[in-house]
Amino acid sequence: MRTVIAEDSVLFREGLARLLEDAGHEVVARVGDAPGLVAAVAKTRPDLAVVDIHMPPHEGGDGARAARSLRMDHPGLGIVLLSQHVETTATVDLVGGGGFGYLLKDRVFDVEEFLESLRRVAGGGSALDPEVVARLIGHRRTEDPLERLTAREREVLALMAEGRTNRGIARRLFLTDRTVETHVTNIMAKLGLADGVEDHRRVLAVVTYLGGR
Repeated sequence: MRTVIAEDSVLFREGLARLLEDAGHEVVARVGDAPGLVAAVAKTRPDLAVVDIHMPPHEGGDGARAARSLRMDHPGLGIVLLSQHVETTATVDLVGGGGFGYLLKDRVFDVEEFLESLRRVAGGGSALDPEVVARLIGHRRTEDPLERLTAREREVLALMAEGRTNRGIARRLFLTDRTVETHVTNIMAKLGLADGVEDHRRVLAVVTYLGGR
């Protein structure tokens, strides 16, 4: 996995690069500001960009704005935004297309989970921090389609929103794979997503969960 790291803290940037290299991944560029990120992606064509939301030159969400620009210019690029605190405005408009993650920086310390999240995003999947998901569901529409779901189906959908596979959900909830498959089928039907490609339906279900925005 070829990765660009964009982080203005030299200590955190170098630590993240070391973590990825120790795991066998290639860090093709390390930059400290948003313009450097855009230039590095254009030059190196990586599989993944790991981006701090707040970076120079203005440090007011420049990383998130650069991520939106990269999504338009490089639609196949996996993008993981990192943030010290939850900022929901940076997330929903990017998650719908897949190949996107939004994690709090504390998640880096759970190395295996963090690396798995990066691999998932680089492969076109999603990885949303549970705290991000919890904040986003507070902004749902008045007419909430999720009211049709049972409590267990909501749990399954929440884990889907974190980017977990059916097998990963089964392990987390101590259910069989078949039971999770049944729950997912019921979720899709209740949300009116019974037809279509499986991966696309999962993304649509997640977008519905995050408020349908």
